[in-house]
Amino acid sequence: MRSWGEARVVVTGGGGFLGSYVVEKLRERGAAQVIVPRRSEYDLRDAGDVVRMLRETRPNMVIHLAAHVGGIGANRARPAEFFYDNLMMGVQLLDASWKAGVNKFVAIGTVCSYPKFTPVPFQEKDFWNGYPEETNAPYGIAKKMLGVQSQAYRQQYGFNSIFLIPVNLYGPRDDFDLETSHVIPALIRKCLDAKANGDAHITVWGTGEATREFLYVADAAEGIVVAAERYDSSAPVNLGSGMEIRIRDLVAIIVRLTGFEGEVVWDATKPDGQPRRALNISEAKRLLGFSANTLFEEGLRRTIDWYREHRFDDHPIRAPQLDTLR
Repeated sequence: MRSWGEARVVVTGGGGFLGSYVVEKLRERGAAQVIVPRRSEYDLRDAGDVVRMLRETRPNMVIHLAAHVGGIGANRARPAEFFYDNLMMGVQLLDASWKAGVNKFVAIGTVCSYPKFTPVPFQEKDFWNGYPEETNAPYGIAKKMLGVQSQAYRQQYGFNSIFLIPVNLYGPRDDFDLETSHVIPALIRKCLDAKANGDAHITVWGTGEATREFLYVADAAEGIVVAAERYDSSAPVNLGSGMEIRIRDLVAIIVRLTGFEGEVVWDATKPDGQPRRALNISEAKRLLGFSANTLFEEGLRRTIDWYREHRFDDHPIRAPQLDTLR
């Protein structure tokens, strides 16, 4: 790509959490033709709609962010939907993009695809060394197939597609619906709602001993756009912050930043999910020159401030499930 001014980019999921930041980053770089297909216009699970979308939008690049996502509870309740929806969207869109003559396809995977007991920090070479953690395995495997397809289409057809693996994301505009949200927005909402209601405690799933790594959403968007500019290989690349934190310690930080003074009750009958989760980010630095810039507590403050400002909006604080990525 010689310049973003010449690019015509379709961003699936561009109206959702991560997607909205990617669209902003593209426009900051001068990409005047950024197209965000909406679920009301095109159902990406339907092959005919995918072909029609590409015919009508005529992109030379596709950044595929759309996904059916949710936390541990949602994944346990609807594993078939998480598998089918994500598999069908990805497989059909990449194939149709190759057939339509798209110059580059940027596929976004998930840290949930890594094996349950991957050595920490996770390296790309260990991506296939085991089965994902059971509570989100259907989702993780469906997204993992994009990496396989990317490599296969490059090998047989010379199609330029890349595959990125972001760690757990957080930030303003996240999904704060407790039925579908991930750990950071769920904790922020629980603390602020309990504080407002005068509740004596909040309940948190698991033991608190599992660890996670989090990447601020604007940093993730920057990494994706940089990869779209500079990277032309189907070997997967991790995108993370390089900081691992126990859930118990994360809860303590959010309790402090929100000013909640009640008790935290741990429900050990609920699953912790993957025991540890943190990425080796050396390849992103080496290949892309990418590293995260947002300090964790600063990112949390921005997220808390955003929720405080928007929690009483007329519309629910919940992004459309097929237009977002977590």
